[in-house]
Amino acid sequence: MSERHVDGQGPSGERGGGALRDGTGRRTGRLAHPVSGDAGRTSAPLATGTGGAPEASDGPDAPDVSDTGTARAARAARRGGRGRARAWAELLRVPALFTVPGDALAGTAATGTRPGTRTLLAIGSSLCLYEAGMALNDWADRAEDARDRPHRPLPSGRVRPAAALTAACALTGAGLALAARAGRPALAVAAPLAATVWSYDLGLKHTPAGPAAMAAARGLDLLLGAAAGGGRTRAALPSAALLAGHTLAVTTVSRREAQGGSSAGPLAALAASALLTALLTRRPAPPLSRQAAESWQTAAPRQAAESRQTAALRTALGAAYAATVARPYLHAALNPSPPLTQRAVGGGIRATIPLQAALCARAGARVTALAVAALAPVGRACARKVSIT
Repeated sequence: MSERHVDGQGPSGERGGGALRDGTGRRTGRLAHPVSGDAGRTSAPLATGTGGAPEASDGPDAPDVSDTGTARAARAARRGGRGRARAWAELLRVPALFTVPGDALAGTAATGTRPGTRTLLAIGSSLCLYEAGMALNDWADRAEDARDRPHRPLPSGRVRPAAALTAACALTGAGLALAARAGRPALAVAAPLAATVWSYDLGLKHTPAGPAAMAAARGLDLLLGAAAGGGRTRAALPSAALLAGHTLAVTTVSRREAQGGSSAGPLAALAASALLTALLTRRPAPPLSRQAAESWQTAAPRQAAESRQTAALRTALGAAYAATVARPYLHAALNPSPPLTQRAVGGGIRATIPLQAALCARAGARVTALAVAALAPVGRACARKVSIT
């Protein structure tokens, strides 16, 4: 379920180290490489392996111990491990993972049941299938990325294409296995969800059906949570439709993020978001299940008080959703340049979390709604290290 976005940033440049010299031109030390985090300091002396006194290193003919083969190998190993981890984090777009658990939780809330073990299995399945789509997306677009986005993990050589494809296959298998553990109804939803993910990445993405396929994947992901929670997916169809509508708008905007030049997509997304906000803040027709109907009739006063609290939370989360998407969509509509269009896409992705939380509140699951909303600041913090787009 990848959503193709361009971060617009290439790898940062590096500057080599220099040497410090005194007034006579004699070399006194070596500036550390900026990447090492020790910029501005001269290299420290190297202690002997027997605990003896440090070797002198400030003479004109002393060896540059900071540049020995062992030191270079150690620095390369440290950078290599971190570099590989960062490359995979960029490939899988780790900050976007925080937009996934809310799908299953909103689906469970829509059925009127509480999250349980099967809901956790559904969340695990969703995470695996989502990341499978991310890896498969870059594998399928590796030729295009080599031309337009050479800094991406595959064209830059930081991740091998075969490794990305293997990860996509393994994650798909893991997602289906977790769905099977959640029950047959969950597997019955996860199978077409996986098929939609692969169809989108391998062919539908560059066709007019691409946004609809992406929207269907998000809707199915919400229904996966409903199927795992109680198997009553029909009750979750309205929530799935709202989430799919939001995804359709974001994906439509993302199709022009590299070129820009069109205000139609951002304007349509802005209108769709306004409609979604109105539907989110509107009170749903209670109840959503037979059990809820019985409790509604026998505990009317308490339900009335809880209804006011739920309505306030639903309105607040709906407003948070609108605030997250309104400004970037409007800016992209007024000036449809690639950078502003990319910001609009990023805003749409981030808005998924308050939308999911509002759907939970709309179903009366206030605790679940607050738990989903709490994922937003965590995702923002993670996005400061790895781009969400």
